[in-house]
Amino acid sequence: MYVLLSAAMSIDGYLDDGSPDRLVLSGPEDLDRVDAVRASVDAILVGAGTVRADDPRLLVRSADRRAARIASGLPENPIKVALTRGDIDPGRAFFTAGPAEKIVYGPAALRDSLGELATVVDLDDLGAILADLSARGVRRLMVEGGGAVHTQFLSAGLVDELQLVVAPFFVGEAEAPRFVRPARFPYTALNRLRLEATEQIGDCALLTYRTERG
Repeated sequence: MYVLLSAAMSIDGYLDDGSPDRLVLSGPEDLDRVDAVRASVDAILVGAGTVRADDPRLLVRSADRRAARIASGLPENPIKVALTRGDIDPGRAFFTAGPAEKIVYGPAALRDSLGELATVVDLDDLGAILADLSARGVRRLMVEGGGAVHTQFLSAGLVDELQLVVAPFFVGEAEAPRFVRPARFPYTALNRLRLEATEQIGDCALLTYRTERG
């Protein structure tokens, strides 16, 4: 399975600030680019923290892109995947916006609260989760965060491609969520990520890296 990790951050590495409102890191051009990437994958994965904080729909916005997926024999939206070690709110857009298949990897007890809203799979090991998704036909997986999930995938060496958008400002808040958390990463000065491309998108920079897996 090809794993593509996508994130937008400030120059100093923050995904958001500490205010109740979502920090806007990029503009319409980048949002359209992300929509095109979403349309190209089989599944989109986020953590329960992102479901709570951002309430993402995780759908392909463009009608033309949805139509192209259908014409090629795919569902109009990728599978939505969430990781959780506890509860997850069934009223969030992850579950209510669609149509899209939903899979939650978490405690089996979630089957009682989620019912028919999602398939619940009692797995928490990333390798086993990727193997299960592969068995369900997922060949390209997009990982959209948040920081804990980015850290898990990157520290486990399970990322093929990293698309990182850098916004031209600083956040500077110690308690704000960061792109990654402290961890032991396989990508060091002796085992660098490969910078494949750079692109200016509005006033942001898109950096595309690949790993030895990719």
